[in-house]
Amino acid sequence: MLRDLIAERHIDYVIVNVENAAGGMGVTPDVVREFDALPIDCYSSGNHIWDKKEGLPLLDKHPKLLRPANYPEGNPGRGLHVGETTSGVKVATINLEGRVFMKDLDSPFEIADRLIESLDDDVKIVLVDLHAEATSEKQAMAYYLDGRATAVLGTHTHVPTADERVLRGGTALITDVGMTGPYDGIIGFQHAEVLERFKTQLNVRLNVAKRDVRLAGAVVTAGLDGKARSIERLLLPMPE
Repeated sequence: MLRDLIAERHIDYVIVNVENAAGGMGVTPDVVREFDALPIDCYSSGNHIWDKKEGLPLLDKHPKLLRPANYPEGNPGRGLHVGETTSGVKVATINLEGRVFMKDLDSPFEIADRLIESLDDDVKIVLVDLHAEATSEKQAMAYYLDGRATAVLGTHTHVPTADERVLRGGTALITDVGMTGPYDGIIGFQHAEVLERFKTQLNVRLNVAKRDVRLAGAVVTAGLDGKARSIERLLLPMPE
């Protein structure tokens, strides 16, 4: 669906969060090769990027694949990518992970400050994927970066939210862009197995659901000054 969406919406730059792309957990070289055949400019991720051992070397080798920047030094990969649109406009993508109900990582707020300050003056478009559980933490990041980031786009919960808006300083916000995948299940997995986990508290193996596949995301329109003009959430059914 991506090529048609790019053409219909005149999209200049595409970021895809791939942390669950390999059967619901992590990435593999084969999965990334499939993505590389598509017009995607940057891959963000989150806490599940570490789940497939065969995918870890990609974090150092693949120039467009990010992991959250606030993991400890010494881990493979990076949390900042600077690319360009076909017209030569530079776009920075910053990948961060939240701390509320998650791991006790370095402060995503302090890391965001450091990475934004490191950008060259001609990088005006700054997109932040904050992979976090708490809606309040993701909204807080948007207000913290208002006027310094073009958009703060939340990921992690798999559930699209309806709070998209542009803040006064020109930063677009949505708490969670949602999951691209099967919606006939529980956050992408077959519901019977998830229910069994909840009922027994045992580590029941989960399998990816199959039906009602949808593409979820958000389209941000911004000026060359880096300020967002609008944000639109997407939840599109797969064509029959």
